[in-house]
Amino acid sequence: MMRKALISAAILMLTAPVAAQQQSESYKFLSAVRDAKGNDVIAMLDKPGSNIINTREVTSGDGALHIVVKRGDSTYLRFLLQKGADPNLRDGKGNTPMLLAVQGGQSDMIPILSAAKANPNLANQTGITPLILATQNRSIDMVRLLIAAKADPDQQDRQTGQSAREYATNDPRNSAIAKIFAETPKKTQAQVAGPKF
Repeated sequence: MMRKALISAAILMLTAPVAAQQQSESYKFLSAVRDAKGNDVIAMLDKPGSNIINTREVTSGDGALHIVVKRGDSTYLRFLLQKGADPNLRDGKGNTPMLLAVQGGQSDMIPILSAAKANPNLANQTGITPLILATQNRSIDMVRLLIAAKADPDQQDRQTGQSAREYATNDPRNSAIAKIFAETPKKTQAQVAGPKF
């Protein structure tokens, strides 16, 4: 009995370093981003043939941009975007970095993401867009930034079928945002050509 326990312990000690060595490059990269180990991140991204910039965690679907936006790290955000990170990468719930920036109250990140061609109209799985969320949170500054980034106030969510414009109009506490939307013209829908019957 004692001998089996010793053998099992020895095997565990031998396999632990092997398991650590078998971590994927993607896992190591996301861990380095999470721990803000800048030198490690730079070394991994500068490795010839590296394509880990848009890798995502298996459980949450978080990519490097999701991690730094949640942390509120605009310097890291700029660096990763310059290295080719996808500003529209979605996590496991369909959240984009821009939606997470609004969720976390990180208004300074909206122009950074917008300059990197982040789409302000990408909704998560429930149809919530950054503009709908900013409107629901009554964040006038974020609403202005998102409108400047070409967010559509008339795009509806999937939960209630309401748009940011409708949320603002229906909430008496949101009169300032409703005024912003009143000054924002509705986008004309392109007509679809097709057969006439």
